[in-house]
Amino acid sequence: MEFTPAATSQKVEKSSLFNSRLFPTLRSAAQRLACVVCVLGSGFFAAADEPQYAESGFRVFKEGTLPNDARLRRLRTLNDKYHPWTPPTTQAEFEEVRQRLREQILVSNGLWPLPEKTPLEPVIHGKLDMGDYTVEKVYFASRPGLYVTGSLYRPKNAQGKIPGILSPHGHWANGRFYDAGDAEAKKQIESGAEKFEAAAHSPLQARMVQLARMGCVVFHYDMVGYADQPGIDHRSGFNDVDAALQLHSKMGLQTWNSIRALDFVASLPDVDPDRIAVTGASGGGTQTFILCALDERPAVSFPAVMVGTAMQGGCNCENADYLRIGINNVAFASAFAPRPMAMSGANDWTIDIETKGLPELKQVYALFDAAQNVEANCFPQFGHNYNAVSRELMYEWFKEHLNLGDVSTTERDFTRLTTEQMTVFDDAHPKPADIMDGATLRAAWTAQSQQQMAALKSPEDVKRVLGPAVQVMLGTGISENSEFEFESSPAESARNNTVIFGSRVVEKAVFGHKGRGIALPSATVSDDNNFELPTKVVLWFDGNGKQALFQGEKLNPEILPLFEKGCQVHSVDLFMTGEFLGAESEYQYKVDESDPCYTFCYNRPLIAERVHDIVTIVRTYAAFNKLDDLGISELHIVGTGEAGVWVALAAAELGDTKYTSLTADLQGFSFASIDNAQHPNLLPGAVKYGDVPGLLRLAAGHRVTLYGANEKLDWKQTDSDFKSAGGQLTFGAGKLTITRVADELLKK
Repeated sequence: MEFTPAATSQKVEKSSLFNSRLFPTLRSAAQRLACVVCVLGSGFFAAADEPQYAESGFRVFKEGTLPNDARLRRLRTLNDKYHPWTPPTTQAEFEEVRQRLREQILVSNGLWPLPEKTPLEPVIHGKLDMGDYTVEKVYFASRPGLYVTGSLYRPKNAQGKIPGILSPHGHWANGRFYDAGDAEAKKQIESGAEKFEAAAHSPLQARMVQLARMGCVVFHYDMVGYADQPGIDHRSGFNDVDAALQLHSKMGLQTWNSIRALDFVASLPDVDPDRIAVTGASGGGTQTFILCALDERPAVSFPAVMVGTAMQGGCNCENADYLRIGINNVAFASAFAPRPMAMSGANDWTIDIETKGLPELKQVYALFDAAQNVEANCFPQFGHNYNAVSRELMYEWFKEHLNLGDVSTTERDFTRLTTEQMTVFDDAHPKPADIMDGATLRAAWTAQSQQQMAALKSPEDVKRVLGPAVQVMLGTGISENSEFEFESSPAESARNNTVIFGSRVVEKAVFGHKGRGIALPSATVSDDNNFELPTKVVLWFDGNGKQALFQGEKLNPEILPLFEKGCQVHSVDLFMTGEFLGAESEYQYKVDESDPCYTFCYNRPLIAERVHDIVTIVRTYAAFNKLDDLGISELHIVGTGEAGVWVALAAAELGDTKYTSLTADLQGFSFASIDNAQHPNLLPGAVKYGDVPGLLRLAAGHRVTLYGANEKLDWKQTDSDFKSAGGQLTFGAGKLTITRVADELLKK
């Protein structure tokens, strides 16, 4: 099978130093590779300065010295003081970012692809006449067994269709039923945060009442496990490894409930579907900007005391695997552009919203000539709140952008409802019999995912569904359209990094990608007697790193047949293998045992970093064939030891990148067998998307050979996909060895 790189638009510049004494015959592309600087995108390919290398042996860095890899830092946490995000600079770039944000949210929330929207069949009952507005009780099934509950406020004597407001409540005690108590209510009035006793006791009810008095239909709905929402505890039951592997989370449930609550409000006969707004504070603010990032229907939003660059959300209902990798809450809020959005801050993690967050949002909105459509005001005299001062800001914003006309935005006193008056279920309306507890709901969610994956039959369907999921789970950001340029490293450094074994030459270097700060110790082994350009390259990845090519201070004799077949062999120490283990660093792979989402919401899984390294190297080699004097006709990828599964996952991420063959030893591995949060191969979502066989469906057009495939996994559809796509999936018996590669992979 001839190796032909995918069509790219790389810019390749050959250094004037290529004809130096280092490369008198230009006989080895891979030898050159080991001694040059290769910029991939904004990256580099470099040998380190001379003092960083050992004088002998196969180490690239001196004993006790770690690679200068930017990933060797402490893991990010939700409580970091600053979570940065750099907005795009053009509208076209932002539209791409917006699409990626939406896919990232849906995948991380376990909602990719979206579940079926089953009939809501809402029950609305128990109307209370409060003078100038009414309050009703509502419940409906967002999906079989999962119910949304809440209170529906309506203005009396409204004419025609009027705006609809969706209002999630946040983490106030008892949610919709919140009562601050007499002492706290008194403090709120004395501080100027509230004007009336009823509002001081229940600022949540105050918000709904005023919006109804302004002429809006308002649905105040419960978070999972709060107030009337039945069947599930708010913080427990979805916190284990299996939940991570299936992407089951409380945030996913709440996001789905918000989508269905929006369906409910939009379906009401008195609601104008073009004038829908969403507002909530704290955790309700998170629900607000997540829903508004996903759905085009809301016209106006006001997430209170949540958008910012500091703490990103303290509850596991605000965190999900992959959600904030590389981004922050400001990025999510930006997805609403250019629709009108305002925010409030307080003396909490949002205190800097006017200087950190709002400027970035203004920058995005300006791309649409709509900078006036986003505002933020901080009230540092108050703690975390959605009090009368910040509510009045929201009322003015909604009045203007929902075209409410000449209505008053000044709150008046109201009659506070009791818990009994707001409780949705009663003797006449008992809890539905089909309510599921957490375990039953998770089982149903898993079955639904399995059905969705089984329904993917065509290559187009597989790419449409699995492609975005894999991009979120493993996405490298290394495109086929990156620019490359080459520069030689200092001759003195290169000489210190060349080891001669008779006719074999080992070149040591650092393989890097500057855009992500990657620096991988690298070894390329070539046949110095072969004066012709090599046509075959083997990229060898092993769980122990490049050391697999050597036995002590000598070459591994098993690789010698590869050179007889005209091959060069390139290997690296993937992240946290080989020389990465030579000294202590800030990086510690330690997953939060209380809920893995607190780790993986902000950090790539270790296995994803290693897959990223493999994909970067493969795509770099694939691009070399664009050079006029490089003639790589065969590019083979091999994974042995612990790296077998990493290489297999790289096949899923590589997509249309061209290579001749990929061979991996899976050693019987399956993601479903992982039961420890600290397992280095824990990849959230892997089981949801079909485990190793399911993810490999994206590699169906290639030649792939697997050793040690787990027979308990279902490979039938994967095998069928390979046949349909013109690829080749072969299962080898026994253990994959270097000798087998030489004897079987490269035989002609």
